Amino acid sequence: MREGDGDETYPVDRRPLGPGLPPLMSAPRILLIIGGGIAAYKSIELVRLLRKAGYVVRCVITRAGEQFVTPLTLAALSENKAYTNLFDLKDEVEMGHIQLSREADLVVVAPATADLLAKMAAGIADDLATTLLLATDKPVLAAPAMNVRMWLHAATQRNIATLRGDGVTVMEPDEGEMACGEYGPGRLPEPAAIKDAIDAALASAPAPVPLTGQPDFAPANHRPLYGRRILITAGPTHEPIDPVRYIANRSSGKQGFAIAAAAAEAGAEVLLIAGPVPLPTPPGVIRVDVETAVEMAAEVAEGLPVDAAVMVAAVADWRAADTAVQKIKKDGSGAVPPLALAENPDILAGLAKSPDRPKLLIGFAAETNDVIPHAQAKLARKGCDWIVANDVSADPMGGESNRVHIVSKDGVDSWDRLPKQAVARKLMEKIADELDTRAPLERD
Repeated sequence: MREGDGDETYPVDRRPLGPGLPPLMSAPRILLIIGGGIAAYKSIELVRLLRKAGYVVRCVITRAGEQFVTPLTLAALSENKAYTNLFDLKDEVEMGHIQLSREADLVVVAPATADLLAKMAAGIADDLATTLLLATDKPVLAAPAMNVRMWLHAATQRNIATLRGDGVTVMEPDEGEMACGEYGPGRLPEPAAIKDAIDAALASAPAPVPLTGQPDFAPANHRPLYGRRILITAGPTHEPIDPVRYIANRSSGKQGFAIAAAAAEAGAEVLLIAGPVPLPTPPGVIRVDVETAVEMAAEVAEGLPVDAAVMVAAVADWRAADTAVQKIKKDGSGAVPPLALAENPDILAGLAKSPDRPKLLIGFAAETNDVIPHAQAKLARKGCDWIVANDVSADPMGGESNRVHIVSKDGVDSWDRLPKQAVARKLMEKIADELDTRAPLERD
C-alpha cells in the first residue's frame, strides 16, 4: 500500500518499532530535542525526513515546545513515544532519562532557542531536555532559531562559543524574514539542511560499541552500506483458493527479517517487502506487506532502482487459476473438487532481465537434496549474481539457525551453521565488499 507525497512515492505500511531481532548495533538513532518557538513546526518535517531515510527517532519536547507541536504528532511520525516530563514515574520505569540520553548515536536540538542554548552552555538541568543534554555522552548537534537581535546579542554569541569549545556542533542559522517581521540571521535552517548536517555528523562519529561478545564491522567501516539502497523480500506468499484456504509454504520470514535488520545496522536504506508473517519490523527498515506473488512482484518493481536486492522470500510457484468467491464445500459424493493452477510470476528472473536490474542480485534456494547442484542450476537459470542455498530436509523452515552455501560463477563459499542473525551480518559484510567494487546507484 502506497501513497503519494508531492512528486515522491514511498511505502506507508510501516509497523511500530518493537523489540524485534536482537541487533548487533542499532540502526542510526537520533534523540531529537525540540525547544519552544514558532520554528518548532519544522521539527515535524525533520522527523519525517529522518524516518524516511531509515533513522530511528525519539523525540523530547520542552514545555514551551508543546505550545507549538504536540507530543501526539511527534509520536505518530517517529513511531516512538514522545517524552515531555522529567518527573514521570511511568517513563522512568520504561525508559530512564539516563538511558534515553545514552542510547542515541546523536543528540539533535532543533529548534535550539536562545534560552535552551544558554542552559546548555551553563550546564543547567531543570527539565527533561536539559537533563538529557547534561547526562549524554554522545555527540550533540544544535540548530539555532531565534529573533535576529537575540542571535546577535553578546550573551548568545558567548554561549555559542562556549558550546563549540565544549565540542557541540552549532549550525549557523538561516537569514531571512522573521515571524516577528524583522529581517536577519536567526531563522531555523531548513529540515533538509539539518538532515544533511546529521548525516555528516554521523559519518564522522566514532564507531558504535557492539554488544559484549558479538563480532563487529571493522571500525573504519562501521556503516559500510551507508548511502546504499537495499531491497529485501521475506516470508511466504499466500495464494487464495477460496476465502478461507490458500496455497503456501513453511517459510517463517526469520532469515529475511534478520537480513533486513543487518542491512539497516550497516547503514543502508532498506525496503523490506514481506509476505504474511507475524514478525516486528526491524528498526530503521521501511516495510511493505503483501499477500500474493503478484502483489510482491508489483511492489518489487515499484521499489526499484536499488543497489542490491536480496530475494529471500519463498514465493509460491503456483496459484489457483480461479479463486472461489465462497468457501468450497464437500458435496457428500467423496469426489475431490478440481483445482486448476496457474504459474506465478518469476520475480527473481524478471528482476534479472529488468532495465533497472540491481547492481547485485541475490536469490535464495531452500533445497531438500543435491543442494549445491540445484543452486548452481538456479543461478544459471535465473540470471542472478549469487544464490544463497540451504538444506531444509533435516532442519525445516522456521528454525533459529542456518547453514548456507553462497553459490556464484566464481565457485561455492560454504559457511558453518550459524544463528540466522549471524548469517545476516556475515552476508551484509560480503555484500558491502562486493558493492565497493561497483559504482553507487545514481540518485535523482
